[in-house]
Amino acid sequence: MKLHELKPAVGSRTRRKRIGRGIGSGHGKTATRGHKGLKARSGGGKRPGFEGGQMPLTRRVPKRGFTNIFKQEWAIVNLRDLNRLEGTQDVTPEVLMQAGLVRDRGAHIKVLAEGALTRPFHVKAHRFSASAIAKIQAAGGRAEVLDGA
Repeated sequence: MKLHELKPAVGSRTRRKRIGRGIGSGHGKTATRGHKGLKARSGGGKRPGFEGGQMPLTRRVPKRGFTNIFKQEWAIVNLRDLNRLEGTQDVTPEVLMQAGLVRDRGAHIKVLAEGALTRPFHVKAHRFSASAIAKIQAAGGRAEVLDGA
């Protein structure tokens, strides 16, 4: 076998079907859509969720509850996570974002007392649990509540 004798397998390379490009193409006139009917029209076809006239699933299942559009999302940070922050005394939401402890930029931060602190921190967050404040102060640090929560 030589390089100039190489050919792709039979049937592996097919030409693209060119639709609606004249009668000589074999796919002109109705452009493979058949004659009239819903699917022959532009924009034609069944809408998403259509079940052939059967009552759609979204209408069959019971509706319950609601979504509170004013719900506040809280990003939880435990004291044991603060020990991972190297070379910093001030813990702010920006520092937590950079360290990967908080994902959402606009989320409010609540500090909980899970774990223990190994060194003093000046922690700025939107909320603290009472036991978290006690542990931060016992380690020689400060807990500062931010506005906007």
